[in-house]
Amino acid sequence: MKKLFLLFLLLFASPAVAQVPSAPGVDITASSGNVAAATATATLAAATGKVTYICGFAITSSGSTGAAVVSPTITNLITGTLTFTYTTVAGATLANAPLIVPFTTRCIPANAPNTAIPVSVPSLGAGNTNTTVDAWGYQR
Repeated sequence: MKKLFLLFLLLFASPAVAQVPSAPGVDITASSGNVAAATATATLAAATGKVTYICGFAITSSGSTGAAVVSPTITNLITGTLTFTYTTVAGATLANAPLIVPFTTRCIPANAPNTAIPVSVPSLGAGNTNTTVDAWGYQR
């Protein structure tokens, strides 16, 4: 009985490992909404007197008439522009592989206070009917 009590105490006294700590500021998100055959941009807004940080982004989309390779970018970062590679398959009703990038080690700040951080995906071409960009971060 004593062992059972100690086990019970140990289980409920330890911190939950599944909890995600909140960001050290005000959490923010942005979405491009659904965009067809045009540039999709999610912009983490600027705030007066605060620095905006990006903690990650996700790109999801459907295919295009022809396969293509594009270069999504994140601009206005303290280290400059980040560029990624994203591909679209041939077939407008097919799904492209999502690109989900969480900056798990450290969120990346904007290059100055009161500066927005846009995440943009160029047009995936003719026949593309669905592209969405989402970004998340915080301001402090």
